[in-house]
Amino acid sequence: MQRLTVSTLLLSLTLLTLADGGSIGVNYGRIANNLPSAVKVVHLLKSQGLNRVKVYDTDPAVLRALSGSGIKVTVDLPNMQLFAAAKAPSFASSWVERNVVAYYPHTQIEAIAVGNEVFVDTHNTTKFLVPAMKNIHQALVKHNLDSDIKVSSPIALSALANSYPSSSGSFRPDLVEPVFKPMLEFLRQTGSYLMVNVYPFFAYESNADVIPLDYALFRENPGVVDPGNGLRYYNLFDAQIDAVFSALSALKYDDVNIVVTETGWPSKGDSNEVGASVENAAAFNGNLVRKILTGGGTPLRPKADLTVYLFALFNENQKPGPTSERNFGLFNPDETRVYNVPLTQDELKDYHDHPSPVKGSSPKQNTPAPAPVVSGGVSKSTTGNTWCVANPDADKVKLQAALDFACGEGGADCAPIQHGATCYDPNTVVAHASFAFNSYYQKQSRKGGSCYFGGTSYVVTQEPRYGNCVFPTGY
Repeated sequence: MQRLTVSTLLLSLTLLTLADGGSIGVNYGRIANNLPSAVKVVHLLKSQGLNRVKVYDTDPAVLRALSGSGIKVTVDLPNMQLFAAAKAPSFASSWVERNVVAYYPHTQIEAIAVGNEVFVDTHNTTKFLVPAMKNIHQALVKHNLDSDIKVSSPIALSALANSYPSSSGSFRPDLVEPVFKPMLEFLRQTGSYLMVNVYPFFAYESNADVIPLDYALFRENPGVVDPGNGLRYYNLFDAQIDAVFSALSALKYDDVNIVVTETGWPSKGDSNEVGASVENAAAFNGNLVRKILTGGGTPLRPKADLTVYLFALFNENQKPGPTSERNFGLFNPDETRVYNVPLTQDELKDYHDHPSPVKGSSPKQNTPAPAPVVSGGVSKSTTGNTWCVANPDADKVKLQAALDFACGEGGADCAPIQHGATCYDPNTVVAHASFAFNSYYQKQSRKGGSCYFGGTSYVVTQEPRYGNCVFPTGY
């Protein structure tokens, strides 16, 4: 989950299909120490009528528990294994045999996510992505599973150079030739789809002064007209998705479909996390599910039957970052619902969103949404010059975890600290974390609490310097 335009996270926990409708799945994350066993989780999913799930690894206990359940599964090859999968076809073959072939078809694995938001990975794994995807696919071909199991990789919305207006959507120029063109060609040839993580919450949180809450929550609003194509948008989710469709079209890959692998809204946040509340989470997820299951495409692709995975199944108490990161769950660890939303067709029939004044409402809810979602959609800061840097005395494990968050879910611009880039040297966790922390801090307009990272950072008034590296003071 990347906090850029952002940005997921995601409603129902299942593949629910109505006439002319899409389908809903759920992300089953496990960064917590209080979750029920995998067997209990499968029972929970089935009791709720849910039959599509996405996991972030290939944990044997989880895959065994899903065996015979009828629940379709998307598994993940972690970023840390991209190098091996890219460089050694034998590794990819062995990985597929151990983690896919060993469980299929009793465990209905339908897709493999190769990495997750790789372009913001601090370990410089981008160049290994497409080779790894190809080797994993070849391993599936070896076992005649390539037509049943698709291979893709989730991207964050920060992979776009432009996302507002939607019609101007385009991929980052530095990624087009080395990554996107070969990846999209691979997806086209294999009949796969582009996995995309989108989070309207992060865009709203950073721009609540100009984005109406109703526009972010799929509620009735005047909408906003895209000046590029004349289409009117009534929610931020559609605008973000169509920006990706436009980016695909610009590269002449209109035939490649999209699956939304993460989206959602937190039920709780810190005092500065505008819009994070139980009421808003219930409204976003409930209205999203209704839209998807009743055939709601997008203005640019009105017939697109989207598959959308809500983030997440549970609140995860060990996730780093602000309070919202630990409160995207639909369920508490004791398996009770965090809030009531429709999870089945029968529940959807009786669903009604009941708007009420809640903390985080935009003061401009009755004005058209300008949706300034460009390169992450965060407002430029107008405050004085301060910077956020890493504490060199902080525990290195905590510092690395905070760095991973900043460059991942946090949506910091970590391209300058990649190998060979201007801020790569000195190649230390403290130096890289300082740059990433400051990027996040500036993107958050230096809001109170945005320079914390579990106590591993602090604000300074002297501009930090590392060689030729320049720390930004605004985006």
